[in-house]
Amino acid sequence: MFLDLDGFKRINDTLGHDSGDELLKQVSQWLSGCVREEDSVARLGGDEFVVLLSRISGPDDAGKVAEAILRRLCQRIRLNDHEVGVTVSIGITMIPHDSEDPGTLMKYADLAMYRAKELGRNTYQFFTPAMNIKAARRLLQQEELATALEGDRFVLHYQPKVDLESERVIGVEAFLRWHHPEKGLVSAQQFITLAEETGLIIRLGELALRQACIQVQALERAGFESLKMAVNLSVRQLTDSGFLDMMRQVITETGVSPERLELEMPAELLNEDPRMLRELLVSLHDMGVCLILDDFGTGSCSLVALQQLPLDVIKIDHRFIRDIPYNVSATDVASAVIALARKLHLTVVAEGVETPQQLSFLKSAGCAQCQGNLFSYPLDEDALIGFLIRQYERPLIS
Repeated sequence: MFLDLDGFKRINDTLGHDSGDELLKQVSQWLSGCVREEDSVARLGGDEFVVLLSRISGPDDAGKVAEAILRRLCQRIRLNDHEVGVTVSIGITMIPHDSEDPGTLMKYADLAMYRAKELGRNTYQFFTPAMNIKAARRLLQQEELATALEGDRFVLHYQPKVDLESERVIGVEAFLRWHHPEKGLVSAQQFITLAEETGLIIRLGELALRQACIQVQALERAGFESLKMAVNLSVRQLTDSGFLDMMRQVITETGVSPERLELEMPAELLNEDPRMLRELLVSLHDMGVCLILDDFGTGSCSLVALQQLPLDVIKIDHRFIRDIPYNVSATDVASAVIALARKLHLTVVAEGVETPQQLSFLKSAGCAQCQGNLFSYPLDEDALIGFLIRQYERPLIS
């Protein structure tokens, strides 16, 4: 069994290596308590562990041990006044079914572990031959992504955001696109997970933020001085130790006003250590940027966090919007989110608006802003300027 702690780098980056070392010691004790005396537990390095189970009857027994490990590690631990969650991804290979060569078995277990991470982490997977093919493909994609980053093959497209009261565009959201030599324009959904797993997301995130700030300046020169620019950020970016310094540097070098920037953060960020999270968001808010909680409603979200964190906007996930008004559950959720946000004095944005019926419902429910293909698909910088000129001549909704 090959085990890798989920999110360990973030703990090292935010709480320091002493806290990381203490966590590794605690995990070692927990793992040892999950196996028998005749089994072996070893730490390979970093946050990687190997468990060797001897004299088991088959995959069912291995699965039971994996489940026991997941249950034991799925809890919070206090590290230097910070409370953090611990989960692990596990890959399993069987001897002699998969191989009898130790090196090959380690490779197979490692591949199975990565498959567990792909499936959402905090789970286990057995090795299958198809993983070898997928691993080779993944390595090729990683090399292509790194080459594209070096070759400046990434651009931003922009989707307008509409204020429902004035019926005018009040901002845009930036979407990263990859100019692939064979596939053409590739959306971020197809490469962002790989970028996060390989760490390339840090450089990609800085590139996207810098391009977005430059575009803000271009919009100002074109006469659109009040439009805001929203940039998406991942948990990996936000919890990187150099993120705040990078933000300040990009803002200074591009000369953009921080009040023109909106940072969209995934709702899963609320699962991070509350104290660390508050310090991060307060620092960002003090810069003057607008803070948006994205994908609201798709995961666990503490109402206390909504009260205590310096958030400005919440976005209703498009999966709720797409079933409006025909799905009663979806309309009830959207109505409840809008009402809650208004009580907390937060602005509500609905994304993924596709039909006039959805728009009509959202207006009647008191939603403040919308974006989606009903108004415009994401546009390149030239098309965006043309769109903005036309919409100032004629309201989008009326």
